[in-house]
Amino acid sequence: MLLRNYRFSPRYGPEWGSGGIFGLRYHSGTLYFTVAFEAEAHFIDVKSGDEKTYDFTLLGDAPTSGGDTYNAVETVDEFIYFGGWIHAPAIYREDRRILFKNKYSHVHVYDTEEGSVKLLWKDSIHHATEWAGEVSDILYDPYGDRLLLAREDGHANLGVYSLDRRTGKAEALINEPAPKGTLVHDVAFFGIGNNFTEGLREFRALDLISGKWETFKPGESVDGRPYTRPELGAMASAYNRAFAFVRGGVIAGNPFMGEGFRFYRLFDFYTFYAPFRVNAINVGGGILTAFNAHHDAVYRPDSEDNGIGWVTTNTVAGPSVLVYIAPPMVKIVGAFGARVTSIEKMEGKILIATNSAPNTGAKEATPFDTGNRDIVVLDEKILQERPPSVSFSLPLALPSMARAMGAGTFGGIPLDGYREPRVVFYLSNDNRLTVYEYDLSLPAGEAVSETFEVKAGKNILDLSSFSGMVSFELEKPETKGKVRIELR
Repeated sequence: MLLRNYRFSPRYGPEWGSGGIFGLRYHSGTLYFTVAFEAEAHFIDVKSGDEKTYDFTLLGDAPTSGGDTYNAVETVDEFIYFGGWIHAPAIYREDRRILFKNKYSHVHVYDTEEGSVKLLWKDSIHHATEWAGEVSDILYDPYGDRLLLAREDGHANLGVYSLDRRTGKAEALINEPAPKGTLVHDVAFFGIGNNFTEGLREFRALDLISGKWETFKPGESVDGRPYTRPELGAMASAYNRAFAFVRGGVIAGNPFMGEGFRFYRLFDFYTFYAPFRVNAINVGGGILTAFNAHHDAVYRPDSEDNGIGWVTTNTVAGPSVLVYIAPPMVKIVGAFGARVTSIEKMEGKILIATNSAPNTGAKEATPFDTGNRDIVVLDEKILQERPPSVSFSLPLALPSMARAMGAGTFGGIPLDGYREPRVVFYLSNDNRLTVYEYDLSLPAGEAVSETFEVKAGKNILDLSSFSGMVSFELEKPETKGKVRIELR
Protein backbone atom coordinates (compact mmCIF):
# COMPACT_ATOMS: atom_id res chain seq x y z
CA MET A 1 0.00 0.00 0.00
CA LEU A 2 1.30 3.44 -0.94
CA LEU A 3 0.06 6.52 0.91
CA ARG A 4 0.68 9.71 -0.99
CA ASN A 5 0.36 11.65 2.26
CA TYR A 6 1.14 9.98 5.56
CA ARG A 7 2.42 13.01 7.52
CA PHE A 8 0.35 16.13 8.22
CA SER A 9 2.08 19.18 9.71
CA PRO A 10 0.23 22.16 11.26
CA ARG A 11 -2.08 23.77 8.70
CA TYR A 12 -5.04 26.16 8.70
CA GLY A 13 -7.94 24.83 10.74
CA PRO A 14 -9.39 27.05 13.50
CA GLU A 15 -10.27 25.07 16.62
CA TRP A 16 -8.89 24.15 20.06
CA GLY A 17 -5.28 23.01 19.79
CA SER A 18 -4.96 19.90 17.67
CA GLY A 19 -7.37 17.43 16.12
CA GLY A 20 -5.82 14.40 14.44
CA ILE A 21 -6.36 11.68 11.90
CA PHE A 22 -9.68 10.00 12.67
CA GLY A 23 -12.06 7.40 11.31
CA LEU A 24 -9.50 5.10 9.69
CA ARG A 25 -11.59 2.49 7.86
CA TYR A 26 -10.66 0.10 5.08
CA HIS A 27 -13.71 -1.06 3.13
CA SER A 28 -14.29 -2.40 -0.39
CA GLY A 29 -10.78 -1.50 -1.52
CA THR A 30 -11.01 2.06 -0.17
CA LEU A 31 -9.11 3.50 2.79
CA TYR A 32 -10.98 6.41 4.39
CA PHE A 33 -9.87 8.85 7.08
CA THR A 34 -10.55 12.46 8.06
CA VAL A 35 -7.84 14.96 8.96
CA ALA A 36 -9.01 17.37 11.65
CA PHE A 37 -8.94 20.30 12.13
CA GLU A 38 -8.39 20.88 8.41
CA ALA A 39 -11.77 19.27 7.65
CA GLU A 40 -10.41 17.00 4.92
CA ALA A 41 -11.92 13.59 4.25
CA HIS A 42 -9.54 11.33 2.30
CA PHE A 43 -10.57 8.36 0.16
CA ILE A 44 -7.74 6.23 -1.23
CA ASP A 45 -8.15 3.45 -3.79
CA VAL A 46 -5.62 1.05 -2.29
CA LYS A 47 -4.93 -0.82 -5.54
CA SER A 48 -4.40 2.18 -7.81
CA GLY A 49 -3.26 4.69 -5.20
CA ASP A 50 -5.73 7.26 -6.53
CA GLU A 51 -6.84 9.63 -3.79
CA LYS A 52 -9.87 11.89 -3.49
CA THR A 53 -10.37 14.57 -0.87
CA TYR A 54 -13.57 16.26 0.29
CA ASP A 55 -13.70 19.56 2.21
CA PHE A 56 -17.23 19.27 3.69
CA THR A 57 -18.58 22.21 1.68
CA LEU A 58 -21.89 20.38 1.20
CA LEU A 59 -22.56 21.77 4.69
CA GLY A 60 -21.65 25.39 3.97
CA ASP A 61 -19.09 27.77 2.55
CA ALA A 62 -15.32 27.46 2.77
CA PRO A 63 -13.06 27.86 4.65
CA THR A 64 -14.26 24.86 6.64
CA SER A 65 -12.62 23.46 9.77
CA GLY A 66 -13.16 20.63 12.20
CA GLY A 67 -13.93 17.09 11.10
CA ASP A 68 -14.22 14.14 13.43
CA THR A 69 -12.44 13.76 16.75
CA TYR A 70 -14.14 10.57 18.02
CA ASN A 71 -13.91 8.09 15.10
CA ALA A 72 -17.55 8.15 14.01
CA VAL A 73 -17.54 5.77 11.04
CA GLU A 74 -19.52 2.70 9.93
CA THR A 75 -19.73 0.59 6.79
CA VAL A 76 -22.76 -1.08 5.18
CA ASP A 77 -22.73 -2.78 1.77
CA GLU A 78 -20.73 -0.53 -0.57
CA PHE A 79 -21.13 2.54 1.65
CA ILE A 80 -18.87 4.25 4.17
CA TYR A 81 -20.84 6.42 6.60
CA PHE A 82 -18.75 9.06 8.37
CA GLY A 83 -19.84 11.64 10.91
CA GLY A 84 -18.59 14.26 13.33
CA TRP A 85 -18.85 18.04 13.23
CA ILE A 86 -17.80 20.89 10.95
CA HIS A 87 -17.52 24.69 10.97
CA ALA A 88 -18.74 25.86 7.55
CA PRO A 89 -17.40 28.48 7.34
CA ALA A 90 -15.06 28.69 10.34
CA ILE A 91 -15.01 31.95 12.33
CA TYR A 92 -11.89 32.60 14.41
CA ARG A 93 -11.72 35.60 16.78
CA GLU A 94 -8.53 37.33 17.88
CA ASP A 95 -9.35 36.70 21.57
CA ARG A 96 -8.53 32.99 21.02
CA ARG A 97 -12.14 31.94 20.62
CA ILE A 98 -14.17 30.17 17.96
CA LEU A 99 -17.70 31.27 17.10
CA PHE A 100 -20.07 28.31 16.73
CA LYS A 101 -22.83 29.88 14.64
CA ASN A 102 -21.79 27.76 11.66
CA LYS A 103 -20.99 24.54 13.54
CA TYR A 104 -22.84 21.51 12.19
CA SER A 105 -23.09 17.93 13.34
CA HIS A 106 -23.25 15.67 10.32
CA VAL A 107 -23.33 12.25 8.69
CA HIS A 108 -22.03 11.84 5.14
CA VAL A 109 -21.94 8.74 2.97
CA TYR A 110 -19.26 7.70 0.49
CA ASP A 111 -20.22 5.27 -2.27
CA THR A 112 -17.15 3.10 -2.94
CA GLU A 113 -18.55 1.93 -6.30
CA GLU A 114 -19.37 5.41 -7.64
CA GLY A 115 -16.59 7.25 -5.81
CA SER A 116 -19.04 9.94 -4.71
CA VAL A 117 -19.82 11.77 -1.44
CA LYS A 118 -23.31 12.76 -0.35
CA LEU A 119 -24.56 14.63 2.71
CA LEU A 120 -27.05 12.40 4.52
CA TRP A 121 -27.92 14.47 7.62
CA LYS A 122 -26.92 17.67 9.42
CA ASP A 123 -27.89 19.51 12.60
CA SER A 124 -27.01 22.91 14.07
CA ILE A 125 -28.41 25.29 16.70
CA HIS A 126 -26.54 28.30 15.17
CA HIS A 127 -25.44 29.63 18.56
CA ALA A 128 -22.31 31.74 19.09
CA THR A 129 -20.94 29.82 22.09
CA GLU A 130 -22.89 26.54 22.15
CA TRP A 131 -23.41 23.74 19.65
CA ALA A 132 -25.55 20.72 18.83
CA GLY A 133 -24.20 17.39 20.02
CA GLU A 134 -21.37 16.11 17.85
CA VAL A 135 -21.69 12.66 16.31
CA SER A 136 -19.17 10.60 18.30
CA ASP A 137 -20.17 7.09 17.18
CA ILE A 138 -22.18 5.38 14.44
CA LEU A 139 -23.56 1.84 14.80
CA TYR A 140 -25.41 -0.12 12.15
CA ASP A 141 -28.58 -1.87 13.31
CA PRO A 142 -28.88 -4.95 11.03
CA TYR A 143 -32.42 -5.67 12.20
CA GLY A 144 -33.85 -2.19 11.62
CA ASP A 145 -31.48 -1.38 8.71
CA ARG A 146 -30.74 1.99 10.26
CA LEU A 147 -27.86 3.90 11.78
CA LEU A 148 -27.67 4.61 15.51
CA LEU A 149 -25.86 7.84 16.35
CA ALA A 150 -24.22 8.54 19.72
CA ARG A 151 -24.02 12.23 20.70
CA GLU A 152 -22.44 13.54 23.92
CA ASP A 153 -20.14 16.48 23.19
CA GLY A 154 -22.34 19.57 22.95
CA HIS A 155 -25.10 21.60 24.58
CA ALA A 156 -28.28 20.47 22.79
CA ASN A 157 -29.66 17.43 20.97
CA LEU A 158 -27.60 14.94 22.97
CA GLY A 159 -28.29 11.22 23.30
CA VAL A 160 -28.88 8.33 20.92
CA TYR A 161 -30.53 9.02 17.56
CA SER A 162 -31.94 6.70 14.92
CA LEU A 163 -31.01 7.77 11.38
CA ASP A 164 -32.70 6.41 8.26
CA ARG A 165 -29.79 5.76 5.92
CA ARG A 166 -31.96 6.30 2.83
CA THR A 167 -34.00 9.38 3.70
CA GLY A 168 -31.66 11.04 6.21
CA LYS A 169 -34.47 11.45 8.73
CA ALA A 170 -33.26 11.40 12.37
CA GLU A 171 -35.25 10.59 15.50
CA ALA A 172 -34.14 10.92 19.12
CA LEU A 173 -34.38 7.63 21.05
CA ILE A 174 -32.98 8.87 24.37
CA ASN A 175 -31.81 12.33 25.43
CA GLU A 176 -29.01 11.52 27.87
CA PRO A 177 -25.45 12.28 26.66
CA ALA A 178 -23.97 9.14 25.08
CA PRO A 179 -20.35 9.19 23.80
CA LYS A 180 -20.03 5.62 22.51
CA GLY A 181 -21.85 2.36 21.86
CA THR A 182 -21.35 -1.24 20.75
CA LEU A 183 -23.49 -4.16 19.54
CA VAL A 184 -23.56 -7.35 21.60
CA HIS A 185 -25.74 -10.23 20.35
CA ASP A 186 -29.09 -8.51 19.61
CA VAL A 187 -28.59 -5.52 21.93
CA ALA A 188 -26.88 -2.15 21.47
CA PHE A 189 -25.11 -0.93 24.63
CA PHE A 190 -24.42 2.80 25.03
CA GLY A 191 -22.33 4.48 27.71
CA ILE A 192 -24.21 7.35 29.37
CA GLY A 193 -22.65 10.40 31.01
CA ASN A 194 -20.81 13.64 30.32
CA ASN A 195 -17.10 13.00 29.84
CA PHE A 196 -16.06 16.47 30.93
CA THR A 197 -17.99 16.58 34.21
CA GLU A 198 -18.51 13.05 35.54
CA GLY A 199 -17.57 10.29 33.12
CA LEU A 200 -19.53 7.10 32.58
CA ARG A 201 -22.58 7.04 34.86
CA GLU A 202 -24.49 4.03 33.53
CA PHE A 203 -25.17 1.86 30.51
CA ARG A 204 -28.37 1.99 28.46
CA ALA A 205 -29.14 -1.13 26.43
CA LEU A 206 -31.46 -1.09 23.42
CA ASP A 207 -33.07 -4.40 22.45
CA LEU A 208 -32.91 -4.19 18.66
CA ILE A 209 -35.85 -6.56 18.26
CA SER A 210 -38.35 -5.19 20.80
CA GLY A 211 -37.11 -1.60 20.91
CA LYS A 212 -37.09 -1.63 24.73
CA TRP A 213 -34.39 0.09 26.81
CA GLU A 214 -32.82 -1.14 30.06
CA THR A 215 -30.35 0.55 32.41
CA PHE A 216 -27.30 -0.96 34.14
CA LYS A 217 -24.66 0.37 36.54
CA PRO A 218 -20.92 0.08 35.78
CA GLY A 219 -20.24 -2.20 38.76
CA GLU A 220 -17.54 -2.51 41.41
CA SER A 221 -13.80 -2.78 40.90
CA VAL A 222 -12.18 -6.23 40.76
CA ASP A 223 -9.47 -5.05 43.15
CA GLY A 224 -12.15 -4.04 45.63
CA ARG A 225 -11.07 -0.42 45.76
CA PRO A 226 -12.95 2.71 44.60
CA TYR A 227 -12.41 4.36 41.24
CA THR A 228 -13.19 7.90 40.06
CA ARG A 229 -14.09 9.77 36.87
CA PRO A 230 -14.33 6.90 34.38
CA GLU A 231 -14.46 9.09 31.26
CA LEU A 232 -15.53 6.90 28.35
CA GLY A 233 -13.19 6.72 25.37
CA ALA A 234 -14.07 3.66 23.30
CA MET A 235 -16.38 0.65 23.32
CA ALA A 236 -16.15 -2.75 21.65
CA SER A 237 -17.62 -6.22 21.96
CA ALA A 238 -16.16 -9.72 22.12
CA TYR A 239 -16.97 -12.96 23.98
CA ASN A 240 -20.65 -11.88 24.05
CA ARG A 241 -19.66 -9.04 26.40
CA ALA A 242 -19.52 -5.27 26.09
CA PHE A 243 -16.17 -3.64 26.85
CA ALA A 244 -16.08 0.04 27.80
CA PHE A 245 -12.60 1.54 27.91
CA VAL A 246 -12.56 4.40 30.40
CA ARG A 247 -10.10 6.61 32.23
CA GLY A 248 -8.54 4.29 34.78
CA GLY A 249 -9.51 0.95 33.29
CA VAL A 250 -12.00 -1.15 31.41
CA ILE A 251 -15.57 -2.10 32.35
CA ALA A 252 -16.75 -5.42 30.95
CA GLY A 253 -19.79 -7.67 31.22
CA ASN A 254 -23.25 -8.46 29.88
CA PRO A 255 -26.21 -8.48 32.28
CA PHE A 256 -28.39 -10.16 29.62
CA MET A 257 -26.32 -13.33 29.98
CA GLY A 258 -26.35 -13.16 33.77
CA GLU A 259 -23.04 -11.35 34.24
CA GLY A 260 -23.01 -7.86 35.69
CA PHE A 261 -20.50 -5.22 34.69
CA ARG A 262 -17.21 -5.05 36.61
CA PHE A 263 -14.37 -2.52 36.58
CA TYR A 264 -10.82 -3.74 35.93
CA ARG A 265 -8.25 -1.11 36.89
CA LEU A 266 -5.90 -0.49 33.97
CA PHE A 267 -3.41 2.39 33.62
CA ASP A 268 -5.06 4.36 36.43
CA PHE A 269 -2.70 7.23 37.27
CA TYR A 270 -5.25 9.88 38.36
CA THR A 271 -4.21 11.99 35.41
CA PHE A 272 -6.12 12.31 32.14
CA TYR A 273 -4.18 9.30 30.82
CA ALA A 274 -7.08 7.55 29.14
CA PRO A 275 -8.39 5.60 26.10
CA PHE A 276 -9.87 8.88 24.90
CA ARG A 277 -10.38 10.16 21.32
CA VAL A 278 -9.39 6.75 19.97
CA ASN A 279 -11.32 3.74 18.72
CA ALA A 280 -11.21 0.02 19.53
CA ILE A 281 -11.22 -2.67 16.83
CA ASN A 282 -11.53 -6.44 16.75
CA VAL A 283 -8.36 -8.25 15.64
CA GLY A 284 -7.79 -11.98 15.89
CA GLY A 285 -10.91 -12.41 18.00
CA GLY A 286 -9.67 -9.95 20.63
CA ILE A 287 -9.77 -6.17 20.98
CA LEU A 288 -7.08 -3.66 20.08
CA THR A 289 -7.19 -0.13 21.49
CA ALA A 290 -4.93 2.53 22.99
CA PHE A 291 -4.56 4.44 26.26
CA ASN A 292 -3.38 7.98 25.52
CA ALA A 293 -0.95 10.13 27.49
CA HIS A 294 -1.99 13.59 26.27
CA HIS A 295 -5.26 13.75 24.33
CA ASP A 296 -6.97 16.74 26.00
CA ALA A 297 -5.21 19.37 28.11
CA VAL A 298 -5.58 22.75 29.75
CA TYR A 299 -3.00 24.99 28.06
CA ARG A 300 -2.95 27.80 30.62
CA PRO A 301 -3.41 27.23 34.38
CA ASP A 302 -6.73 28.56 35.66
CA SER A 303 -6.96 30.04 39.14
CA GLU A 304 -10.58 28.89 39.39
CA ASP A 305 -9.54 25.24 39.83
CA ASN A 306 -6.27 26.07 41.66
CA GLY A 307 -4.29 24.48 38.86
CA ILE A 308 -5.79 21.02 39.44
CA GLY A 309 -7.08 20.79 35.88
CA TRP A 310 -3.72 21.86 34.51
CA VAL A 311 -1.80 19.33 36.63
CA THR A 312 -4.03 16.34 35.89
CA THR A 313 -4.19 16.99 32.15
CA ASN A 314 -0.52 17.91 31.66
CA THR A 315 1.17 15.32 33.87
CA VAL A 316 2.59 12.85 31.35
CA ALA A 317 2.73 9.56 33.27
CA GLY A 318 4.09 7.47 30.40
CA PRO A 319 3.90 6.83 26.67
CA SER A 320 0.63 6.16 24.93
CA VAL A 321 0.30 2.40 24.69
CA LEU A 322 -1.38 0.11 22.18
CA VAL A 323 -3.13 -2.65 24.13
CA TYR A 324 -4.40 -6.05 22.99
CA ILE A 325 -7.23 -7.55 25.03
CA ALA A 326 -7.57 -11.34 24.86
CA PRO A 327 -9.01 -12.29 28.27
CA PRO A 328 -7.66 -13.08 30.72
CA MET A 329 -4.63 -11.51 29.05
CA VAL A 330 -4.03 -7.78 28.64
CA LYS A 331 -0.87 -7.16 26.64
CA ILE A 332 0.98 -4.00 25.65
CA VAL A 333 1.91 -4.32 21.96
CA GLY A 334 3.14 -0.81 21.13
CA ALA A 335 4.40 2.43 22.68
CA PHE A 336 3.81 5.83 21.09
CA GLY A 337 4.00 9.57 21.82
CA ALA A 338 1.31 11.99 22.94
CA ARG A 339 -1.65 10.09 21.50
CA VAL A 340 -3.04 7.50 19.15
CA THR A 341 -6.14 8.83 17.39
CA SER A 342 -7.32 5.96 15.18
CA ILE A 343 -6.63 2.26 14.57
CA GLU A 344 -7.50 0.03 11.60
CA LYS A 345 -6.60 -3.40 10.19
CA MET A 346 -5.82 -3.69 6.48
CA GLU A 347 -4.28 -6.46 4.37
CA GLY A 348 -2.13 -7.96 7.11
CA LYS A 349 -1.13 -4.56 8.46
CA ILE A 350 -2.31 -2.44 11.37
CA LEU A 351 -2.60 1.28 10.69
CA ILE A 352 -1.98 3.59 13.64
CA ALA A 353 -2.83 7.30 13.37
CA THR A 354 -0.90 9.42 15.88
CA ASN A 355 -0.62 13.03 17.00
CA SER A 356 2.04 14.99 18.89
CA ALA A 357 -0.36 17.48 20.52
CA PRO A 358 -3.65 17.49 22.47
CA ASN A 359 -6.99 19.23 22.17
CA THR A 360 -7.12 22.34 24.36
CA GLY A 361 -9.87 24.35 26.03
CA ALA A 362 -12.57 26.86 25.16
CA LYS A 363 -10.46 30.03 25.43
CA GLU A 364 -7.37 28.47 23.85
CA ALA A 365 -8.28 28.31 20.19
CA THR A 366 -5.76 28.80 17.40
CA PRO A 367 -6.28 29.60 13.70
CA PHE A 368 -4.33 26.47 12.74
CA ASP A 369 -3.92 22.90 13.96
CA THR A 370 -0.97 22.73 16.36
CA GLY A 371 -0.04 19.04 16.06
CA ASN A 372 2.12 16.88 13.84
CA ARG A 373 0.04 13.92 12.74
CA ASP A 374 1.10 10.77 10.94
CA ILE A 375 0.11 7.21 10.05
CA VAL A 376 2.32 4.35 11.24
CA VAL A 377 2.05 1.00 9.47
CA LEU A 378 2.72 -2.08 11.62
CA ASP A 379 2.66 -5.80 10.88
CA GLU A 380 -0.08 -7.85 12.55
CA LYS A 381 2.61 -10.06 14.08
CA ILE A 382 3.11 -7.47 16.83
CA LEU A 383 0.16 -9.14 18.56
CA GLN A 384 2.23 -12.33 18.98
CA GLU A 385 5.63 -10.79 19.75
CA ARG A 386 7.10 -9.80 23.10
CA PRO A 387 5.85 -6.43 24.32
CA PRO A 388 8.06 -3.32 24.08
CA SER A 389 9.97 -1.92 27.05
CA VAL A 390 7.84 0.73 28.73
CA SER A 391 8.24 2.96 31.80
CA PHE A 392 5.72 5.01 33.77
CA SER A 393 6.56 7.75 36.27
CA LEU A 394 4.09 9.51 38.54
CA PRO A 395 4.21 12.01 41.43
CA LEU A 396 2.56 10.32 44.41
CA ALA A 397 0.79 13.58 45.21
CA LEU A 398 -1.73 12.70 42.49
CA PRO A 399 -2.94 9.45 44.15
CA SER A 400 -3.04 11.38 47.41
CA MET A 401 -5.27 13.98 45.76
CA ALA A 402 -7.48 11.16 44.52
CA ARG A 403 -7.75 9.85 48.09
CA ALA A 404 -9.61 13.05 48.95
CA MET A 405 -12.10 12.09 46.23
CA GLY A 406 -12.69 8.68 47.80
CA ALA A 407 -10.10 6.71 45.83
CA GLY A 408 -6.31 6.40 45.78
CA THR A 409 -5.47 2.96 44.38
CA PHE A 410 -3.45 3.42 41.22
CA GLY A 411 -1.73 1.40 38.53
CA GLY A 412 -3.40 -1.53 36.88
CA ILE A 413 -0.21 -2.49 35.08
CA PRO A 414 -0.37 -5.48 32.67
CA LEU A 415 2.62 -7.77 33.18
CA ASP A 416 1.95 -10.28 30.38
CA GLY A 417 5.10 -10.84 28.33
CA TYR A 418 7.53 -9.06 30.67
CA ARG A 419 10.40 -10.94 32.32
CA GLU A 420 11.85 -8.25 34.60
CA PRO A 421 9.09 -5.87 35.70
CA ARG A 422 9.72 -3.77 38.79
CA VAL A 423 8.36 -0.75 40.63
CA VAL A 424 10.48 1.86 42.41
CA PHE A 425 9.00 4.03 45.18
CA TYR A 426 10.74 7.21 46.33
CA LEU A 427 9.17 8.09 49.68
CA SER A 428 9.56 10.89 52.21
CA ASN A 429 8.39 8.70 55.12
CA ASP A 430 8.01 5.04 56.09
CA ASN A 431 4.79 3.53 54.79
CA ARG A 432 2.96 0.30 53.99
CA LEU A 433 2.32 -0.72 50.37
CA THR A 434 -0.48 -3.05 49.26
CA VAL A 435 -0.18 -4.71 45.85
CA TYR A 436 -3.38 -6.08 44.29
CA GLU A 437 -3.01 -8.88 41.73
CA TYR A 438 -5.76 -9.84 39.26
CA ASP A 439 -6.43 -10.47 35.58
CA LEU A 440 -9.19 -9.81 33.09
CA SER A 441 -11.03 -13.05 33.74
CA LEU A 442 -14.53 -13.55 32.30
CA PRO A 443 -16.59 -13.70 34.43
CA ALA A 444 -14.62 -11.46 36.79
CA GLY A 445 -12.61 -12.99 39.59
CA GLU A 446 -11.44 -11.21 42.72
CA ALA A 447 -7.99 -9.74 43.31
CA VAL A 448 -5.56 -11.10 45.85
CA SER A 449 -3.33 -8.73 47.80
CA GLU A 450 0.04 -8.65 49.50
CA THR A 451 1.38 -5.95 51.84
CA PHE A 452 4.98 -4.74 52.11
CA GLU A 453 6.79 -2.46 54.54
CA VAL A 454 8.45 0.39 52.65
CA LYS A 455 10.94 2.88 54.06
CA ALA A 456 11.73 6.54 53.50
CA GLY A 457 13.97 6.85 50.48
CA LYS A 458 14.27 4.47 47.53
CA ASN A 459 12.37 1.15 47.56
CA ILE A 460 12.63 -1.40 44.72
CA LEU A 461 9.97 -4.12 44.43
CA ASP A 462 10.52 -6.94 41.97
CA LEU A 463 7.22 -7.68 40.22
CA SER A 464 8.35 -10.84 38.40
CA SER A 465 6.60 -13.02 41.01
CA PHE A 466 3.25 -11.40 40.12
CA SER A 467 1.12 -12.16 37.07
CA GLY A 468 -1.79 -10.60 35.21
CA MET A 469 -2.20 -7.00 36.34
CA VAL A 470 -1.12 -5.21 39.51
CA SER A 471 -2.36 -2.06 41.20
CA PHE A 472 -0.89 -0.27 44.21
CA GLU A 473 -2.04 1.56 47.32
CA LEU A 474 -0.03 3.28 50.06
CA GLU A 475 -1.49 3.22 53.55
CA LYS A 476 -0.60 6.86 54.29
CA PRO A 477 -0.73 9.80 51.89
CA GLU A 478 2.59 10.67 50.26
CA THR A 479 2.76 14.21 48.90
CA LYS A 480 6.47 14.53 48.07
CA GLY A 481 7.49 11.18 46.65
CA LYS A 482 7.14 9.57 43.25
CA VAL A 483 6.80 6.11 41.75
CA ARG A 484 8.44 4.68 38.65
CA ILE A 485 7.19 1.48 37.02
CA GLU A 486 9.63 -0.24 34.67
CA LEU A 487 8.54 -3.03 32.33
CA ARG A 488 11.37 -4.94 30.64
